[in-house]
Amino acid sequence: MQRYTTATVLEEPITPPVQVNYTKLLINGQFVDSASGKTFPTLDPRTGEVIAHVSEGDAEDVNRAVSAARKAFDEGPWPKMSAYERSRIILRFADLVEKHMQELAQLETWDNGKPYEQALTAELPLFVRLFHYYAGWADKIHGLTVPADGPHHVQVLHEPIGVAGQIIPWNFPLLMYAWKVGPALACGNTIVLKSAEQTPLTALYVSKLFHEAGLPDGVLNVVSGYGPTAGAALASHMDIDKLAFTGSTDTGKVVLELAAKSNLKPVTLELGGKSPFIVFEDADIDRAVEQAHFALFFNQGQCCCAGSRTFVHESVYDEFVEKAKARAARRTVGDPFKKGIEQGPQIDSDQFEKVLRYIKSGIDGNARLECGGDRVGSKGFFIQPTVFSNVEDNMLIAQDEIFGPVQSILKFKDVDEVVKRANATRYGLAAGVFTKNIDTANRVSRGLRAGTVWVNCFDVFDAAIPFGGYKMSGIGREKGIYSLNNYLQVKAVVSPLTNPAWL
Repeated sequence: MQRYTTATVLEEPITPPVQVNYTKLLINGQFVDSASGKTFPTLDPRTGEVIAHVSEGDAEDVNRAVSAARKAFDEGPWPKMSAYERSRIILRFADLVEKHMQELAQLETWDNGKPYEQALTAELPLFVRLFHYYAGWADKIHGLTVPADGPHHVQVLHEPIGVAGQIIPWNFPLLMYAWKVGPALACGNTIVLKSAEQTPLTALYVSKLFHEAGLPDGVLNVVSGYGPTAGAALASHMDIDKLAFTGSTDTGKVVLELAAKSNLKPVTLELGGKSPFIVFEDADIDRAVEQAHFALFFNQGQCCCAGSRTFVHESVYDEFVEKAKARAARRTVGDPFKKGIEQGPQIDSDQFEKVLRYIKSGIDGNARLECGGDRVGSKGFFIQPTVFSNVEDNMLIAQDEIFGPVQSILKFKDVDEVVKRANATRYGLAAGVFTKNIDTANRVSRGLRAGTVWVNCFDVFDAAIPFGGYKMSGIGREKGIYSLNNYLQVKAVVSPLTNPAWL
């Protein structure tokens, strides 16, 4: 089997001009060392070399952060501040981020490995837009006056839930920060956020900017550390009122269990996926090939909603496979700081080895390796864009979330069959449908058990569009108006009316 090489061996990596200034924990408005004094290295995935050593938070640091957030909620100005003033602080923060977009994009790329152009031109503008969106909501959160069957005045109040614990992943560190922090602050809550241990740098940087914008001390606390220590302490803390987690389904189960065993805090989960991308016989094949390529390979394949099961109608299957193979072979892999690079390295050695094991399982399972299948170069965590055809539903590469640049192409015959097969998964995060027939698009979109269905497009994200999953892809929704529900309590206040003029 011919394996296609898509890039040259990585040359001497470009050194970004950004300085790493914030490596300590942010608690009660101050950067502080961890209680243990321990640090951990954050690595450059291009080389595996250390970028910086970051303070390693654990249970004691989580306790300190929760105490600060509790005081800021119970006694501090944030929930008692006018919603308009909260909105102004969030807007000032967004303006500061705009001024520092280049440094933030450089830091994000350095720590994560994603293409710099992607971070700068797509992710940072969306980050700013998300905070503009939530700033707009801050003074528009209100309850209801409800008519009752008798002489009573009934108010329904929407109140901030309290101290929110938030755990974000490494694949989109800044965007996941915005998805969590934005609605929580707009609703008047305080926060303890744990960043991913692989990518701790940008959360600290932007949180410093938030304080420059006027955020009071204790409102937003950031603890860097590992899941089994800092993450578990946050999930099981008795004084956290609400928990939000984005990450793998297996870890999500642990988080939910810890929350239940502690104080039964409500939990929202945005978890894994194995999203179908369905190409019908009447689709624009060239556009479908490009969109399917984007749906899978974007962000090195490290997307929870990646279109990782490409279903193609049998009548156009061979043409699609050849064009998908050619597109993957043209994909540019290399230093993500280099202009024109489409794909950087995987996040770390664990993910790198995991992806290669799945590629081997595909080969061993008799899927046809069309291109790729190996590492790029000998340094860092780069993997060739890989395409498999003749994939069967029972293969691991068609069932498990690989989280890497591996496209699996499957053949189908008709609508009923493909909807049934697309739904035959424990996941239900997203899906793509490519067809020129509006009846097919509507029928399939309603038949798919997924939180987002993109028709003739993929990975269209907007601040107002809700995102979340069915089944084991999660609980609750992020973004849009639905995200506010995660951070509000509903209280009914009932009082008697004496001789009211009306009911």
